[in-house]
Amino acid sequence: MDRHYNKGNFNSRSHQSHLSQERPSFKRHREHDRENEMHARRARPSECLLPSETFSVSRQFYDRDFPVYKQPVEIGYFSLDSKRNFWNDARQLRYYVEPERCPNFNLRDGYHDRFVKRDDGIKEKLDHILKWILANKHKLQSRDAICPLGIDFVTWRGHLTKLLTTPYETQDGWLLAVSRLAGTFYISEVETEKARRDRENRTERHEEMMYWGYKFEQYTCADDAQGSPDSGGVVNTNEAFCTVVQTRLSEHKLLFSGEVDCREASSRAPPAPACYIEMKTSAEIHTPKQRSNFHRYKLLKWWAQSFLPGVPKIVAGFRDSDGKVVQVETFKTSQISQLIKTEYNCWKPTVCMNFCGDFLSFVRNTVKEDDPKLVYLFSWEPHKDVTFTIHRDSEYTFLPNWFVKEITGLHHDTNAPPRA
Repeated sequence: MDRHYNKGNFNSRSHQSHLSQERPSFKRHREHDRENEMHARRARPSECLLPSETFSVSRQFYDRDFPVYKQPVEIGYFSLDSKRNFWNDARQLRYYVEPERCPNFNLRDGYHDRFVKRDDGIKEKLDHILKWILANKHKLQSRDAICPLGIDFVTWRGHLTKLLTTPYETQDGWLLAVSRLAGTFYISEVETEKARRDRENRTERHEEMMYWGYKFEQYTCADDAQGSPDSGGVVNTNEAFCTVVQTRLSEHKLLFSGEVDCREASSRAPPAPACYIEMKTSAEIHTPKQRSNFHRYKLLKWWAQSFLPGVPKIVAGFRDSDGKVVQVETFKTSQISQLIKTEYNCWKPTVCMNFCGDFLSFVRNTVKEDDPKLVYLFSWEPHKDVTFTIHRDSEYTFLPNWFVKEITGLHHDTNAPPRA
């Protein structure tokens, strides 16, 4: 188990005890940094009486004790088929088959004749997670009349990954739309103009290199536990298996979903998510500078993506410029922070997690009205503060009517007096 995870359940008594333990560390931080006290208040609006207009991304405010982060618990999963249809089952789960250390896989194979690419111009928002929630309400319902799902935030793992890496991001900003419904905050990403331009203007070389990651999975994953990989089959990026996990970051109860590449095939493997494996590709490393960049940039995103849902292992295929996998290396998620310790002024997990937790506090302090048609659009660009704008009945509305109707009915049922 990673030393940063905390065991425990989600009852209010343990929740309050952890909060009482966290407050002194916050106070010590403020005493240590009095010259920035007013800025610190803006940076951590959970300490403010009124919502702030901006939220600081300065790393100095988040370099403090690691926050409480409960061991993620898988409470469900779902599959997306070759047509991107939702299935409330594990039909798309694949099993890891360990390759040779130097397998010489050809990642270019099949790109022109055995590749079905998902249309990434179609924005699915939170729809698949929302379908899972409606199909599994019995796993989530609480007695809380204000929040019948018993969850503070619902989102994709990828959105949280962007938050974790924000204090160290220098290239790409983000837009996150937030609506509150029946006491739960829903976070959905909005494509930025820069991201849209980049997507529409990708070179053929870039498109092919994106395929390489999926092809590596095909070489190392089988459809059943006793099976073998079929490297001659079709790569269809519409298909996906997604885990749904519940956890708590500081005082925030989270439910999020993320795609899982494969799991350990052994029947003796631990239960999910500890049996899951993340598959990655990266350029082979020849120089100290390349290794330093790998530690600073790629490992940050790999760590954040796997740490959040509790995936313990990352298998990386290092490839040459022609798309040949020359070496396979395994990284334990819990040991990545040790790998980067020798790098000067490198990223820190505590900064990532504290920023994410404080940003969620900022959202809760800002989004007060419970209205699915009301969207708070949080915006961030590198080297700037987070800002937000408010939109009603706009293009940013993302909670569909079929979901709102069901959850509103659940909310009313929770508020109804008990029958005699």
